[in-house]
Order: sequence, then C-alpha cells, then structure tokens
Amino acid sequence: MSSLLYSTFQPRLCCLFVSSAFISVEEYLKTGRIVIGEVLVNTEFPFHGHAKLVTYLMIASVLSWFCVTKLAGDKMKNIPQLVRSVIQLILLAIAVIAMYEFVYNLFLWNSFATVNLVKGVYKLDSISVPYPNPQTPWNLIFATKMTLAAFLISAHGFYITSKNQTREGYK
Repeated sequence: MSSLLYSTFQPRLCCLFVSSAFISVEEYLKTGRIVIGEVLVNTEFPFHGHAKLVTYLMIASVLSWFCVTKLAGDKMKNIPQLVRSVIQLILLAIAVIAMYEFVYNLFLWNSFATVNLVKGVYKLDSISVPYPNPQTPWNLIFATKMTLAAFLISAHGFYITSKNQTREGYK
C-alpha cells in the first residue's frame, strides 16, 4: 500500500517542482526580476491549504542525505585520517554558518511579520529580503527552511564522520 502511494505521489511532486521552475523563468522573462524561492512557497500541494513545496523540498533534502549516509556509511572506514579530519572541519564550518543563517533568517522573518501585523497586514508568505543581491531577493520562508535543512545535513555529516572515528579509536 505505501509503495503504491509513494509511486503515484513521487512523479506528481517531481512534475510540480519542474513546473515551478518554468513559472520562475516565466516571471523573470516578464518582469526581469525573480524572488528566489517564492514559487516554492506560494505553491501548495496536493490541495489548497496543505503543505507548501518548500516544505517538501526541505524534507526530501534531509531524507535524501540520510539515505545516502545509510547506503554509503561503510565507505567512511576506508578514508584516511587526514582526509577525514579535513572533511570534519569543512562540515563543522558549514554547520556553524548554516545555524547562523537559520537564526538570522528566522529573526528577520519574525521581525518583518511583527511589523506587518502591527500595520494590520497578514502576509507571511510574501516576505522577502533583498540580500545579498538587491536584484534577486530571497523569500524568507524559503531561506529559513533551506538553511535549517543545510544545518541538519551538515551536523549529521559531522556526527557520522566523528562517530566512525571514535569507533575506530576504541578498537
């Protein structure tokens, strides 16, 4: 039953991601401006009022990483110690940066939402910030969810590389 549900759900979700890319390109060609992540935040699937595509993208990113680490976790044993240490440093740096960006985007999103609510406007999905490039602003919901996914992936990668190192050290 679950494999049947998955086999029918997955192609539809992939089609939605592809169509959202076309919508973004169409918006860019019309206005010359695109808000990164806006189409993923504004598209709800499978029905209006349900989860947004950005939520599915975040979950799929994290679950894909977990699947990759389960399938290729044994390969970490063959990596030399020096290379593993460099990978750990890179993963730790990515985790710290992603956590900072997540907290920054979350606070920024909350402050913009509060200002909008004080003004009597309730539009949480359309809040964007023209950072780092004013010509291509980022939707804050998209940025917050994807930086959370980046933090989870990098922190789990750091854990996996440290766990394998600790196990080998006790042998």
